[in-house]
Amino acid sequence: MTKLIATHSGTFHADDVFGVAVLATVFPDPVIVRTRNAEEIARADFAVDVGGIWDPAAGRFDHHQRGFEGARTRADGDPEKYASAGLVWREYGVACVQRLAHTLGHSVTAEVAARIAADADASLVRYLDLVDNGAAEVAPGIFGLSSQVSQLNSTWLEEQDLDADAVARLQLERFHEAMAIADRILRRFVLRAVGQVLAAETVRTSSLLLHGRVLLLANGGMPWTRVVVPEMPDVLLVIYPETGRTQYQIRTVPAAEGSFASRLDLPHEWAGLRDEELASVTGVPDAVFCHSNLFIAGARTLEGALRMADLALHARVADHER
Repeated sequence: MTKLIATHSGTFHADDVFGVAVLATVFPDPVIVRTRNAEEIARADFAVDVGGIWDPAAGRFDHHQRGFEGARTRADGDPEKYASAGLVWREYGVACVQRLAHTLGHSVTAEVAARIAADADASLVRYLDLVDNGAAEVAPGIFGLSSQVSQLNSTWLEEQDLDADAVARLQLERFHEAMAIADRILRRFVLRAVGQVLAAETVRTSSLLLHGRVLLLANGGMPWTRVVVPEMPDVLLVIYPETGRTQYQIRTVPAAEGSFASRLDLPHEWAGLRDEELASVTGVPDAVFCHSNLFIAGARTLEGALRMADLALHARVADHER
């Protein structure tokens, strides 16, 4: 049955756009009404960011009313108030993830979907709430998602010659444009998260070479840090074929998730060298490059990549003996 979703008219923000987009994913092809009319809101199956009620069972997701205390618990234990994006995601995030995964050609268990939904809340949704509640400006200028969504609102220049109905139609059109952006970001987030889940077991069962210090992956572009960093303390380098090119990459392993420091840097004398210069220094004829920050290098063959990895490991031993 087609659902009726009400949200407020006038200027839209990322939290109401996102909340409606999530509901439109879980309940496809809804009718969306932008209004502040109490009777129209009461008739809706869902009311997002309007209506003055937070009652998930009744489909009500507003946070502006006096006495609203809905809050997620931060990592430090302090409360952090929800806006409408967070309220909708709290109730329908798992279902949204499962539906998006299905439309992208994959299926995930409720447990995996819950984990992905929690990651989305921590890295995306909470920031929409923070901005909407005026609790933080999470990006400078107009570079944040909330600011980018706000840019899609119609301006007075576009509205000045229109009557009220035409303005409402224009604003609804722009609201749908903003929803399409939210939907695209969610789809990409879920696809990447599902990719992490599907890659994890492949990474765990991949070959360990050079006395367990080097992990060899069969596929380029496969996410591996979330497995290697916490679960494989002895692995110092990861080798994989670069997608679309006849080349193998040698990557250092971050010291911690999200860190720019590595468990092992590549030899400093390789920094910034390419082709013949790098081949001359390493003695590996098919060496291709080494980044100046010493976290990635490449060779045209697996044999060359393994030789470079072996040299890097021996350089580490030599440095420790000095």
